[in-house]
Amino acid sequence: MDVAKPSQELVRSLTDEHVLRALMRHRRMTRAELAAEIGISKPTAGESVRRLTERGLVADTGERTPGGRGRGRVGSYYALTPAAGVALAVTISPGGVVAECLDVFGDRVARAGRQIERPARPSQVSAALREAVEEAGKAAEQPVRLAVVGAADPVDRTTGRLVQLPDAPFLVGELDPVAILTPYAQGSVLVDNDVNWAATAERAARRLDDFAYLYLGEGLGCAIVNDGAIRRGRTGLAGEIAHLVTAGPGGRATRFIELFGELGLRRSGSTAIDVGRLLDSDRAERDVIGAAVAGVIAAVIALADPQEVVIGGSWGPVLLGEIEAATGRLPRRVPLRATGLTGDPVLSGVRAEALDRLRAEVTAAG
Repeated sequence: MDVAKPSQELVRSLTDEHVLRALMRHRRMTRAELAAEIGISKPTAGESVRRLTERGLVADTGERTPGGRGRGRVGSYYALTPAAGVALAVTISPGGVVAECLDVFGDRVARAGRQIERPARPSQVSAALREAVEEAGKAAEQPVRLAVVGAADPVDRTTGRLVQLPDAPFLVGELDPVAILTPYAQGSVLVDNDVNWAATAERAARRLDDFAYLYLGEGLGCAIVNDGAIRRGRTGLAGEIAHLVTAGPGGRATRFIELFGELGLRRSGSTAIDVGRLLDSDRAERDVIGAAVAGVIAAVIALADPQEVVIGGSWGPVLLGEIEAATGRLPRRVPLRATGLTGDPVLSGVRAEALDRLRAEVTAAG
């Protein structure tokens, strides 16, 4: 049977893609270096560079290799142009809005931030989001191809809207980041929950395919990673653990979020957990909190069967000892550990996704 040969157009397209990705890895290369890196002939590499130059994606940097006097021909260095564009990496949290522009090399070329007052209202957050994104985009001085957003609120997976659930600790009302950011990005705007992005960063750092990421901070959340993928549920609200029934003071059944009200550990006028007061709580209160978290973990194990449970957030890792002691009494147990990530794991996850999408768009444009 005759095997169909790929068309010339397909071969050229694949070659251009390989050239673009090589330049993303090495920043600048000669045609001879591109040929050796990709495994193609020098004329083929030269033709690809010519096509990409005509499309405005690649340009001669003006730099030359040493040549002459027995050292061979002088080679020209080529690199991606600013037309490759940048990606917006955005986080929306009680700490404020942060907007970063990343280029195809993963370098941050611009950053802007805005504070948010509490309680956070949609109009205020919308204004802060627009201001931060506009400032970062202008500072980048390159086309913004797409945006990726991490938000400290439940996210409707179909629309990308932030959804207010009962006892939500951050945003009062609903917010539509897709509609807000679409005027600032040429392409797609992807929005997801902050805990999912933290779990994405955890998975990349540890190369885990099955685990639960339990976020314990001002708010409460959980991300389930199964077979290497985040499980978001039908509407995107999987992992919203605040209303799980667990053990409260004296072993009495209570909703997880209500436990902190009963212990006097909520911020004034809010359902947000007062992390400072929680960390100053006495041993008895910590044991109660550890038992409540263990009840949540029991439910996660029963439903998701994770390989391990990772504890993140501003107070979860600090109470790991109390949580481990309580989970030791469960009929089913899996290893627990505190996240090893430092800095801002949510922004790390958002950055990684934004960079992957930017590189994919640039190669597609090529």
